[in-house]
Amino acid sequence: MSRKKNNSSIKAVLTQMVLDVFEKTGNNPLNYKQVSATLNINDPEQRQVILEILKDEAFKSVLKELSPGKFQLIELKTFVEGKVDMTADGSAFIVTDDEDENDIFVAPRKLRNALHGDRVKVYVYAKSKGRRKEGEIIEIIQRARMEFTGIIKTSDKYAFLIPDDRKMMHDIFIPLSELNGAHNGIKAVAEITDWPAGAKNPVGRVKHVLGEQGENDTEMNAILADYGFPLSFPAEVEREAEEIPDVISSEEIAKRRDFRQTLTFTIDPFDAKDFDDALSYRKLENGNVEVGVHIADVGHYIIPDSALDKEAYERATSVYLVDRVIPMLPERLSNGLCSLRPHEDKLCFAAVFELDEQAHIVNEWYGKTIIHSDRRFTYEEVQQIIEDQAGEYSEEILNLNALAYKLREAKFKHGAISFETTEVKFKLDEKGKPIGVYVKERKDAHKLIEDFMLLANRKVAEFVSKKGKGKNKYTFVYRTHDAPNPETLGNFAQFAARFGYKINTKSDKEIARSLNFLMEDVEGKKEQNVLTHLAIRSMAKAIYTTKSSSHYGLAFDHYTHFTSPIRRYPDVMVHRLLFHYLNGGQSANAEHYEVLCKHSSAMEKKAADAERASVKYKQAEYLKDQIGTIYNGIISGVTEWGMYVEIIENKCEGMIRLRDIADDFYTLDEKNYAIIGQRKKKVYQLGDEVRIKVKNVDLTKKQIDFTLIQD
Repeated sequence: MSRKKNNSSIKAVLTQMVLDVFEKTGNNPLNYKQVSATLNINDPEQRQVILEILKDEAFKSVLKELSPGKFQLIELKTFVEGKVDMTADGSAFIVTDDEDENDIFVAPRKLRNALHGDRVKVYVYAKSKGRRKEGEIIEIIQRARMEFTGIIKTSDKYAFLIPDDRKMMHDIFIPLSELNGAHNGIKAVAEITDWPAGAKNPVGRVKHVLGEQGENDTEMNAILADYGFPLSFPAEVEREAEEIPDVISSEEIAKRRDFRQTLTFTIDPFDAKDFDDALSYRKLENGNVEVGVHIADVGHYIIPDSALDKEAYERATSVYLVDRVIPMLPERLSNGLCSLRPHEDKLCFAAVFELDEQAHIVNEWYGKTIIHSDRRFTYEEVQQIIEDQAGEYSEEILNLNALAYKLREAKFKHGAISFETTEVKFKLDEKGKPIGVYVKERKDAHKLIEDFMLLANRKVAEFVSKKGKGKNKYTFVYRTHDAPNPETLGNFAQFAARFGYKINTKSDKEIARSLNFLMEDVEGKKEQNVLTHLAIRSMAKAIYTTKSSSHYGLAFDHYTHFTSPIRRYPDVMVHRLLFHYLNGGQSANAEHYEVLCKHSSAMEKKAADAERASVKYKQAEYLKDQIGTIYNGIISGVTEWGMYVEIIENKCEGMIRLRDIADDFYTLDEKNYAIIGQRKKKVYQLGDEVRIKVKNVDLTKKQIDFTLIQD
C-alpha cells in the first residue's frame, strides 16, 4: 500500500476523533491545543495536523471558526449509524434508525467497501439548501453477510465467484488453492475471508459446491444459502438429537395429565411429515364438550443453551420452499420424537377448554399431557366427512366444525379481518421441474384446525397477561400487529373505490367490517389477488415482542404463538415461559427475551423472502418453455420502469418494461397506481386486465419479461 494512501486513511481516522471531541464535550468552542490535550497528543507535528484538520473541516462547513483559532461544530450529530441500501449504479442510501430522518446518499467512491445490508457509521456533510443529505462511510460496524452464491469463473492463475445477488457489486477473488473442488461454470457458495486495504475485490474461499446451474437442487440450495439458512445441521447438533432416548419414563408420565384414553387425532396436509398439533375430544355429562389443543412438547427435548437449542434459535423457523422443507430441528425430532404420529404415546403441552353449545369457554386448563393419537387425518379426508356428513369419527368432527364456525363468527364480530390470499402450488416431475400450476383452496377442514389453534394462542396470551398488573406484569412473548397507517389505508380505500368497493375508515371496527365485506365480495374475481395484496400491504407487519399489545388483524387484545414449536422458535420460548409461570416462577428478564423476539421476527421475514424466491424461480422455470405464448393477465404492480402483470390462468408474474411499449412515452402516476401515455393519455392501472406475450425468461435473476399486446 502506498504511503500516500496510508497517510490519507490515518488522517480520516484522526478527523473522526477530532469531530468526536466536539460531540463529547457538548460542542464547546475549542482550539487546536484543547483538542490535542483531550486526545493526549503532545507531539508538535501531530498537533499541527490537528490544526490543519480544524481548518479543513471549517472550509467544508462542518466546523465554524467563531474567533481566530476557536472552532465549533455547525451541526451536532455529524455521525449517524444505519444500514446500507445499495442501488443499481453502485451508490447507496444509508437508512438510519430514526424514522423521521431522511436517508443519506453515499457516492460509490465513499462506500469504503461497505456492502448491501451492512450496519455502518456515516459522516454526514453539513446540509446544503435544496439538496439531499450526503455523507461518507467511515466505519463498518457489522457485516450483513459474508457468504454469497454465484458462478465460478476460472483462469490458469486465479478464479472469481460472480455473485447472483445484483446488489453485491464486487466479484470475489478466489485463489486456486481455495476452490474446494469447484470448477469453471459451477454454482457455489463463497465466503469472504479478507479485503486488503486498497483492493477492489474481496478475497474469499469456496465453502460449498452447489452443483450445475439450472439443476433443481442447485437452485433451491442457492436460495437457502442466499438468505443465510444453513444447508445441513452441525455434527454436534445431530449427535445431541440422536442421544435423546425414545422411551418415555413412567416418572415423566406421572407428572402429566393422561389423555391416552381420550379420542385424539391430527389433521394435516397429505404430504406433512411433522405433526405438531392434535385435538382431543370428549363429551361431558353436562352436555358440554372438552376440546384439548395438544402441542408437541419440544421444550421437553431441547434443553436451554444446548447445541440443539442454539441451532434452533439461530434458524428461528423452518423454511418452506416449493419442493422441500428445511426444518428448524433435526429430522429425529421434527419427524420423529416430537411429531404426534398416530398410535404412539407422545408428550405434549396442552390448552384444554370446556365449551358450551355456543362455543363459550366454561373452563380452561394449561399444562403438560401425554396423548396417543387414534387417527391421522388429511385435510381432504376431513373435508369429505364435513361435506358427506358421514365417515370415521364424523359425529366428533361435525361437532368440532360447528364450534369452529361459532368461534369464527365471534372473531369477526369483534372486528377481525379475513384475508384470503391465493396460494400458488406447483406440480413437479421427479427432477423437480414444474409441469403444472394450481391454486390451493382453503376449505372448512383448514379453518376448523385454524380456529382451535387461534383459540389456544389467544387464551394462553390472555392467561399470562392477567398474571401480573402494571410494573409487575410477567414477561412473555407476544405476537402483535399494529393498526394500519391511516394515510396508506386511505390510499387503498381510494383505489378499491375504483372497483366499486367502499372502505369505511371512521373506526377500527368499521375498517375491519368493510374490509371483510370486500374480501368476501372479491373472492373468485380476477381482481382478488391485486386487492388482497394491496390491502395486506396497507396493514402493519405482525412481529414478536415482549410488549403486550393487541393483534389488529385478528381483533384479539392478547395473542401469542403457542401451537407450532416444531417449526417456530418463538413457540418454544412461549412453552418455556408458560411452564415456568405455571410452576410459580418469577417474571423472566424482558430485555433478554426482547432480543430473542427481534431475531425471530427478522428470521421469519428472511424465510418468507426465501419462500417467495423459490416460487419466483419455479414460475420462471415453468414459463421458460412458454416463450411466445399469449395469456390474459392482471396488472399487479406499477413502477417507474415498468408494470408487473400476473397471468390469470397460472398466477405467474412478470414485467412489461415501459421502454418496450411502442405506441407512446409512458410515465408513472404513483398516487393513482397507474402508467399514463404522455401524448395519447392512454392509462394502464393496477387491476386492469391486459393481454401479454411471454418475451423472455432469465432463470438466474428469476425474471420474466412480457410484451404488451395492444388492441
